[in-house]
Amino acid sequence: MSSEYDIHGIELRENRYRVVQALIRNKYRAEDANGNVVLRGKQKMFKMKEEIPFVDADGNDVFVVKAGSILDVAGDYVLSDAQTGEEIVILDNDYSLFQDTWKIRDAQDERKLAEINSRGPAVTLARNLVPFGGWIPHQYEITDVEGDHVGQIEGQFSLKDEYDIVLDDTSDVPNEPIVAAAMVIDAIQGN
Repeated sequence: MSSEYDIHGIELRENRYRVVQALIRNKYRAEDANGNVVLRGKQKMFKMKEEIPFVDADGNDVFVVKAGSILDVAGDYVLSDAQTGEEIVILDNDYSLFQDTWKIRDAQDERKLAEINSRGPAVTLARNLVPFGGWIPHQYEITDVEGDHVGQIEGQFSLKDEYDIVLDDTSDVPNEPIVAAAMVIDAIQGN
């Protein structure tokens, strides 16, 4: 993907990542295929607007995701470069009981770059309505602007949220926003 979506201080060029949530709060780490931590994010508590800062393996700020409005499950979340302050992409959530849809858009002209959709209305409905539905693992498909398959997010059944991001073809989409979006989806939807 074009360097216009590069984030200073981090390079996520691999095609497989594992995201693990801490047991108690919305605190995440992304690991590469070798188990090395490449990114950490922690949802800030008691904020009027959702905010999740991300740091690299050494604890250096790399980007932050902030909600566009107060207490809005379905809304816009802006991913900004922590070093330059530049807005890179918008994570646009179209939440429903039957289908979770997240669009990744260019922050300047708002054109769609990719989309992340939950797979199967029955699973999405169960996650939203059934007691202990949050224990049902994530299952999302990632597509490019034409709707072609790019990858998937596959949840693992465990006490804490743990899931794999597999990117099969990212020639048309930026990796960093996809990995960040996987963590944001989990944090915002309270899963």
